[in-house]
Amino acid sequence: MRLRHLLAPALALAATAALTAGAPAAQAAGGPAEGPGKGPGSGHCARQDRVRVPGAEHQVAACLDDLTTAGTTATGHTDPADWAGLHPPGAVNPTGVPGIQIDGYFPDTSATNTNHGWKHDAQFVLRLPDEWNGGLVVAGTPGNREQYANDYTISDWALARGYAYAATDKGNTGLAFYTDGRAPGDAIAEWNERVTQLTVAARTAVRQRYGTAPRRTYAAGVSNGGYLVRWQLENRPWLYDGGVDWEGTLWRVRGDNLLTFLPPALRAYPAGDAEAMYAAGFARGSEFLWPYHSQVYWDLTQRIYREEIDPGYDGDAEAGTPYCAPGTPACDADYDYAARRPYKAVRKIALTGRIGKPLITLHGTLDTLLPISRSGDVYADMVGDRRPFRYYRIEDGNHVDGLYGAHPDRLRPILPCFRSAFEALEDWVERRQSPPPSATLPRPEGAAAGDLANGCQLGR
Repeated sequence: MRLRHLLAPALALAATAALTAGAPAAQAAGGPAEGPGKGPGSGHCARQDRVRVPGAEHQVAACLDDLTTAGTTATGHTDPADWAGLHPPGAVNPTGVPGIQIDGYFPDTSATNTNHGWKHDAQFVLRLPDEWNGGLVVAGTPGNREQYANDYTISDWALARGYAYAATDKGNTGLAFYTDGRAPGDAIAEWNERVTQLTVAARTAVRQRYGTAPRRTYAAGVSNGGYLVRWQLENRPWLYDGGVDWEGTLWRVRGDNLLTFLPPALRAYPAGDAEAMYAAGFARGSEFLWPYHSQVYWDLTQRIYREEIDPGYDGDAEAGTPYCAPGTPACDADYDYAARRPYKAVRKIALTGRIGKPLITLHGTLDTLLPISRSGDVYADMVGDRRPFRYYRIEDGNHVDGLYGAHPDRLRPILPCFRSAFEALEDWVERRQSPPPSATLPRPEGAAAGDLANGCQLGR
């Protein structure tokens, strides 16, 4: 579903609000605007009946004793399968954050998300803690997961710090996400529009709940969610004060993107050609991760994203032939992005590096899905030195923290570095304290597994 006609009025309103941010806040319905944690919106689930998410076709509100996964898992207000495998074993999360949760969906024509039995896309979750710090964190999901995918990695921690939290399923989910949209690239382009839509709506809902608009709005995300942070800060910077991008996917019309480095891997790995793997961008030292990524990620990722961007490559087939041998007709192992030139589709989603608000990017040196040399390093070069940007390369970090349990002696979780980066962003935006310079963060020598899962200092 295309949203530009729906978003235009909201974006104009948001731009006007940004230009008048220094003016006194207008009085909200039901009482005067007051500071965070004070006034009529500060009691347990106060104003629950007044919160109406603008533009939502359907919403259901619940007053909960604990908005974190420790509580929502028990009450059914999250889906543990949605966030499974994204955090490292041993990670410790905060608990006990009471407040309001609103689940719902915006109008949409696709139905890949079956949460709550709704069979309706553009689902969202909004969490409004009783003790609010005046801020809002907005997230889009990694991979093709649903709106609860960031609950353990982002929501729990943000809520415990007092932030309101909002997340979207991006408008389509699942491995066949490419069936959404009318033309190549539409399904991914909708992701960006849905994050914008939710951000505008969540800011209004926050005002309804607390009597004042958020003082700070941050974007945060992992993988595809990190891509969404980049795109928002490049294209909708007035909606945000900054963002943290955890191994965001890189899309460029010309140059590196996943359709340029995955086909070489599909050819080289089965042939045992390590040198070709290195030439494709996969790091020396990541060899122990290749079998898993060959089985789980490379083939599937190439086929479904190629189907979204260039569906004509395999004719009437849908997402090609799994694990086909090079030379097989329309085999994705032979896909040649430069020769196919699906530039029109990629332009809809391409990044430029022209961010308009502070951004911190994290990327693991052993990322074996989006190799750092072809992803994070490239985006850092695109942003350059003249924009508010920090880039931290996490030694031994991999794309998925869940693999840390299988290789605790060889991998380093990025989750604690993400949280440290978010704190650095807060200091940067709110206290004008510059983060440590961009750097490669070495794996701490002699650190215990639990320490690595819960501790990271950006300056080291």
